[in-house]
Amino acid sequence: MTQDMSGVGEHYAATGVVLRIRAALASLGPEDRPLGTRELGAMDQFHTRGHGATAELAELAGIESTDRVLDLGCGIGGPARLIAASRGCRVIGVDLSEGFVEAARYLSLRTGQQQRVEFHAGSALALDFADASFDVVLLQHVAMNIADRPRLYREIRRLLAPGGRFATYDVVRGEGEALYPAPWARDSRDSFLLDAQATREAVEAAGLRVRAWLDDTPAARSWAAQLKAAASATTSTTSTTSATPGLGVVMGPDFPVQAGNHARNLLEGRVGVLMAVFEAV
Repeated sequence: MTQDMSGVGEHYAATGVVLRIRAALASLGPEDRPLGTRELGAMDQFHTRGHGATAELAELAGIESTDRVLDLGCGIGGPARLIAASRGCRVIGVDLSEGFVEAARYLSLRTGQQQRVEFHAGSALALDFADASFDVVLLQHVAMNIADRPRLYREIRRLLAPGGRFATYDVVRGEGEALYPAPWARDSRDSFLLDAQATREAVEAAGLRVRAWLDDTPAARSWAAQLKAAASATTSTTSTTSATPGLGVVMGPDFPVQAGNHARNLLEGRVGVLMAVFEAV
């Protein structure tokens, strides 16, 4: 049975997101001022540990300037831009949300990276690319929205050239039930968490073998604790401004509740975070 992705699509719907981003970025300077990838890091890295996790995953995957890289579930393009800038390669991003894709293109123009990155709307379960089109496929905080993991990982394997790498950084099931709304789902109907071992088995069944395997949960918990402390400090002061725009610009006013639940899920052991690289065999 084909998964109904309408709930996932609705969760990540981004009507008017470019207008919101433009308004938020006005605090950093005029529209014609070039922006750096780190200036956008609080807003365009939509996953645990943000900028740092993307950089570590790229290093773990050994991405080189000659690699053809696909970022599945690219969001508004932060990881693709970071990897293109830091590794010197070209990156294609695909996301289910057309609003996110529009924003990704806009921000790539603002950072002067439109020649190194490109973005398309589409589903991770049915991609319009030829077999063996990529040397590296990245998947960050996407799999928990997909019920048919075997199909997802088979599609990724199809896209990889011989010896290609699949680099994943995703939330995995822990002990107990996750709290919702979370950043990836408003309720459990669109959340399909697997534990780390089940994830590994599903990926390996698609014809990929482990090249690197890291439990990132301790680092993720430290990050969550810092966020929780920062949020408490913010609410105890009269200031409501921030030096850089955050994910609330993209996800809307209820994002702080989602982020708070994600922090609790991590700190209470309800979820963990896996960073791993697999190789096509």
